[in-house]
Amino acid sequence: MRSLVFSLAALRAGFADGLRAEDVAGEALARADAFADPAVWISRVRNEDVIARARALDALSPAQKALMPLFGVPFAVKDNIDLEGSPTTAACPAFAYMPPKSAFVVERLIQAGAIPIGKTNLDQFATGLVGTRSPHGAPRSVFDPDFISGGSSSGSAVAVAGGVVCFSLGTDTAGSGRVPAAFNNIVGLKPSRGLFSGQGVVPACRSLDCVSIFALSVADAGVVFDVAAGFDPADVFSRARMPEVPVEAGRGFAFAVPRAADLKFFGDDEAAGLFEEAVSRFEELGGRTRRIDFSLFEEAAALLYEGPYVAERFAAVGPFVEGHQADADPTVRGIVLAAKARSAVELFEASYRLEALKRRAGALFAEIDFLLVPTAPTTYRVGEIMAEPVKLNSRLGTYTNFMNLLDLCGIAVPAGFRQAGPRKGLPFGVTLAAPAFADSRIAAFAAAFEAAQGLAPGGPRRAAEADEGFIELAVVGAHMSGLPLNHELTSRDAIFLERTKTAPHYHFHALAGGPPFRPGLVRVAEGGAAIELEVWRLPRAAFGSFMTGVPQPLCIGTLDLASGKKVKGFLCEASGLEGAEDITSFGGWRAFMAAKAARESA
Repeated sequence: MRSLVFSLAALRAGFADGLRAEDVAGEALARADAFADPAVWISRVRNEDVIARARALDALSPAQKALMPLFGVPFAVKDNIDLEGSPTTAACPAFAYMPPKSAFVVERLIQAGAIPIGKTNLDQFATGLVGTRSPHGAPRSVFDPDFISGGSSSGSAVAVAGGVVCFSLGTDTAGSGRVPAAFNNIVGLKPSRGLFSGQGVVPACRSLDCVSIFALSVADAGVVFDVAAGFDPADVFSRARMPEVPVEAGRGFAFAVPRAADLKFFGDDEAAGLFEEAVSRFEELGGRTRRIDFSLFEEAAALLYEGPYVAERFAAVGPFVEGHQADADPTVRGIVLAAKARSAVELFEASYRLEALKRRAGALFAEIDFLLVPTAPTTYRVGEIMAEPVKLNSRLGTYTNFMNLLDLCGIAVPAGFRQAGPRKGLPFGVTLAAPAFADSRIAAFAAAFEAAQGLAPGGPRRAAEADEGFIELAVVGAHMSGLPLNHELTSRDAIFLERTKTAPHYHFHALAGGPPFRPGLVRVAEGGAAIELEVWRLPRAAFGSFMTGVPQPLCIGTLDLASGKKVKGFLCEASGLEGAEDITSFGGWRAFMAAKAARESA
């Protein structure tokens, strides 16, 4: 069980092979007990209650289980969201109450088969992007404990990145569901406002708050999104999901990025380089880049904390903080109480300005598919944040604070690791944003980027524990990234590792028949060549179902790579070469298919 990756694909494959929900629940509890960071949890569901829920799921009929898209999946809940049987504290023990029922969103997830493990730590009253403003301690980056986890949904992000749960709920008013995703190498999905009910959620800025999702992949976040989204007549801010125009396969697309003069990284040159690499990656996927004046987004962002909209934080928890000042985090207390001074006149004036900014943003989005920005410009050590809690927190919101004010949806995805400097080894992320109700569209673009990046999600501890649960598989044809059969890997939670070549011991053929057109790789004693391939990391639990789709004369054997490493990969039986074309001289499938297309169009 220690090698089981808590992703939906791996769990589903395990359940299909006889794994029980009780087994998974027990493993999640064991991982929570063993996890090194003591600041992740504020409270845990009693072990016996977790196991009882899992056993009840195992007792269901196969037909009932099939109707549960999250059957047996362990998850965590940010502790400003109600979970029946657990206190809600918002990281303020004096504020604690026992909710009579779970939040609307939590109940939908439980009904779909998900199993709650506990309540996670946060910046008190969800006020902060740092994860340090809690009496329960500061959760740390899973890559370096000297650095912050990000906030306010700190514990929720770390629980997923650390492999303790499959997904978690956060909240996102100004970036709290995206910044921690970037700092911990996971996906953070901030839905359109109102698609997830706010019933049972302690408000920060009620008109702007969004319940959010942390997951290991865009696909996992999408499954949770489909379950959690739903109109709630009891929530006055709830909105029904609107039909979306699907992304057309192979269609070019346009995306905007801030012009160079508007990009801010506060001295983090590695982050700046990784952002430009992400832009180039989207261009490789068919995107056309548009460099824009970013000032309208900066102006909108300033309205949240530098303008009168911060008064909504006082409306949410101000009376409690006023009456319990000794129980409030000093930084949070200062922000909330200062907001009381804002006037209604200021708010109306700001609202007029915001409408004008929305009009400008709408004109931009009419010409592009999405806006691409760094999720956060940089990151900081815990000590640095404690020394300058407001200034550095404000910097972290550079690319997030505007989003809910402008009524955008967003998804944060991993985009590489810093290779040098004081933040060496720490992850970087980018966010795709678009107008409300484009959630699935931007997720499709994010998933394409995710596959092209080929990064292993989550933290180093989770990846190390999971190594035994994977098989490295070399592919030489249509299973490579961006080609027609690649979905057979990505749908099984496979992770791209590298592009490389075989050792020079192979002949390469285009087999007769098609479509789909198939290559045949054959090992030879002499006269061979090195053939281009990709290596993917496929969960062992999904390997069997992948194998059943491999048609004769293809088979899976052992390939020698140029590096000397041996991996499993596609080979062809000699009997399958009848009528085949020797394409060894092309050096790989992509080059052959490009030449074939050129011949046919001539």
